[in-house]
Amino acid sequence: MSQHSSLKSTVAVSLTNYLDAGAIVAGASGLTLWQKYLGLSEVHLGWLNFISANCLGAAIGAIIGGFLADRYGRKFIFTYNLLVYMTGVLLVMLSVNFPMLLAGFLITGISVGVGVPASWTYISESSEVNTRGRNICISQMSWGVGPMVILLLGMFFAPGGYLFSWVEALAHAVGGETLAGDALNVFSSRVVFFSLFVVAFIAWNLQRGLQESSEFEATQATGKKTGLIDNIRVLFQNRIALGTACFLAAIYLTWNLVASVLGFFLPHIYETAGGISNEQANWIASTQWMATVVTTLGLSFLLDRISHRFVYILGLLIAISAWVLIVTVGVNSRAVLWGFALLWGVQSGLSVQIFYALWGSELFPAKFRAGAQGLMFFVVRGLSAVWGIVFTMIYGPAGEGFTLASWCMILLLVISLVVGVIGCPNTRGKSLEQITRERYGENY
Repeated sequence: MSQHSSLKSTVAVSLTNYLDAGAIVAGASGLTLWQKYLGLSEVHLGWLNFISANCLGAAIGAIIGGFLADRYGRKFIFTYNLLVYMTGVLLVMLSVNFPMLLAGFLITGISVGVGVPASWTYISESSEVNTRGRNICISQMSWGVGPMVILLLGMFFAPGGYLFSWVEALAHAVGGETLAGDALNVFSSRVVFFSLFVVAFIAWNLQRGLQESSEFEATQATGKKTGLIDNIRVLFQNRIALGTACFLAAIYLTWNLVASVLGFFLPHIYETAGGISNEQANWIASTQWMATVVTTLGLSFLLDRISHRFVYILGLLIAISAWVLIVTVGVNSRAVLWGFALLWGVQSGLSVQIFYALWGSELFPAKFRAGAQGLMFFVVRGLSAVWGIVFTMIYGPAGEGFTLASWCMILLLVISLVVGVIGCPNTRGKSLEQITRERYGENY
């Protein structure tokens, strides 16, 4: 595949990351509005996070989608999965009670999980040796563009926002002129979710036209078709594959426990612990994602030429510095909030997720590459779901436990740094076939 073709397919597949992060942040940006409209408690918010694209929903989808991609192909996922996503988003848009909202978050989350292992696998398999890092960075950049766009839309459409008059007119057209108060205000979140529906429809049309991965076709040509149980058995019986899965799950889990909380609760944290308005919180958060996009774009030109270990260490040192700043100086300072947002935005552009996506698609053989990623994603997002519930208990209704929660975040990031430095693989400049032969021999 030419560099132009791989870039084109990368952009199409990367929309999955836009929809992943977009679904998380769309829920987050409208969290306070849904809370007021439906009378939700902090426990309800924890459950929304628990089953969403941020956690359990994605975990369930990942383990299914990863092994489906290895059994039926990457294109199979691209052909059908986003139809499920659109169904979930539509349910959120139409929600009038907590069970509907919960179901919408769950269905959307499952679809996100199904798509992620297949998309990262496809990007690596369709890339040239000297563009694999670049294409993964583009995919990660899409993960930053999603929250940035969604937060800006959430801010413009929010009550008192620049475009709320449009929301108000739409709400009255749908719900009648008597619609007011919280029922009117929550329409801004419904409109934001509609934007995800539109992008998902565009992405579905682009992705279902992609060619199947040549690496997947090569594994099918051997005639050895295996199912879910077979691939799990092979993965766990191979010492190298099992060790690799443990390493990648460890670095991604410890980082994602922090990132998942910020992805879903960040505007809520800014409003409660930081004491600022919803509009101010969304401005700060959207600026953070702008920093992520710019940083990832810059990294895309460098990752195939510089030390992966250096970038990995730099990103986590910046992440730890962000939390040290906010926990030592204080969350009530507006300058500290901006400083934290910019530091965290930069580290997201150099983040562990880039290396998890890159190494996860490099370090496993093609025949269970997506399945291994799906299994790890299941573990990480599943435990993140549990952590989301625990976090709300530590944090408290008004953010009184913010300091303790922050020190927990710092500890998790330090663990991710240490484990990553010890286990960082040397794969830069090598083809996927070469990496597989070096690690597993000729039989894979």
